[in-house]
Amino acid sequence: MNAARREAAMVSAVTTPEPEPGHNATETPSKQDVFSHMKNKFMNELSKIPIPPWALAAIIIVVCLLLLCCCFCICKKCCSKKKKQKKGKDKGKAQINMKEVKDLGKSYIDKVQPDVEDLDPSLLGDEKKEEKLGKLQYSLDYDFQNGQLIVGMIQAADLAALDIGGTSDPYVKVYLLPDKKKKFETKVHRKTLNPTFNESFTFKIPYSELGGKILVMSVYDFDRFSKHDAIGEIRIPMSTIDLAHVIEEWRDLESAEKEEQEKLGDICFSLRYVPTAGKLTVIVLEAKNLKKMDVGGLSDPYVKIQLMQNGKRLKKKKTTIKKNTLNPYYNESFSFEVPFEQIQKVQVVITVLDYDKLGKNEAIGKSFVGCNATGAELRHWSDMLANPRRPIAQWHTLQPEEEVDIALGIKTS
Repeated sequence: MNAARREAAMVSAVTTPEPEPGHNATETPSKQDVFSHMKNKFMNELSKIPIPPWALAAIIIVVCLLLLCCCFCICKKCCSKKKKQKKGKDKGKAQINMKEVKDLGKSYIDKVQPDVEDLDPSLLGDEKKEEKLGKLQYSLDYDFQNGQLIVGMIQAADLAALDIGGTSDPYVKVYLLPDKKKKFETKVHRKTLNPTFNESFTFKIPYSELGGKILVMSVYDFDRFSKHDAIGEIRIPMSTIDLAHVIEEWRDLESAEKEEQEKLGDICFSLRYVPTAGKLTVIVLEAKNLKKMDVGGLSDPYVKIQLMQNGKRLKKKKTTIKKNTLNPYYNESFSFEVPFEQIQKVQVVITVLDYDKLGKNEAIGKSFVGCNATGAELRHWSDMLANPRRPIAQWHTLQPEEEVDIALGIKTS
């Protein structure tokens, strides 16, 4: 019995918790008190376990990332709702505006919109303003006794600037249409828009034939290394002019018409003269945009250089033949012995020909320089004489063979 009582007392001591302070030992503890007691005991034991710093930092980072993700999702949902609401409003407005526009068009277009004819022309922005090219002062006189038309180039004013520096290098080309047999050119005036020429040119033509001619005075901007640009021109039908007295007047330049003459190409050559040695050197450099002479759309060009005096050929030389090209490059030099006292009496004729094995070699075009040349050719010759021992290179436009032969006084067969 005593042993049984002892065992029962031990069991009751284990299962029965100790009474908290302030409570009577005789009071039996409730279930909640037992649970809270066990929880506090567990937390106390847990707090005694050491937590490393890296684990704490990792927990904080994870928590922050979760919070950021939640905030982002909430903002995205709010923005998408606002956009949908705006789109719905805009669609409604667009439909209303389109309808209003249609209604306005039906009701007011015939009442308040004026016709184009009723508008002030100054308010129309599509009108093209006439470009001012400048004006030219000239004189016309006819010598009935000798059958000569005398054209005077006096001056020009307010010319259009075609150079980069805001100026031009103007000169005037004068000829009669439709034949164009004789062309005259004034001197070039450098870097000016108001040149004074004071030059006159004479056309020998019977008065009976003069009525069917058109006098053309074209103003050009000179360029040594490229094609000269046309500034403007004046065309005067001679049938409308009373030549009973001298005419002197100003006229505005008009846009130059494109020349109908067939383009034969351009050639670049250099001139050099040494007075002490009496040596004239011609270097044929290159040609470009030559006329197509062969069936395949190309040519076999070569250049013939002739030294002439009084229409007679003194010496002749030629370059090599360049096959199948319209832009041949030569860079070939030729020398002629010309004494100083003869240099003002000779001409150098440059002829570009197309080589043909079976038939006759056809001339593509010609150019000549010398004391009796005109325009760019005369300027090239003058520059050579003004700069002895120095090579002067320049581009020249090829002319029809017949025109050059007439100018040189050569009888063509």
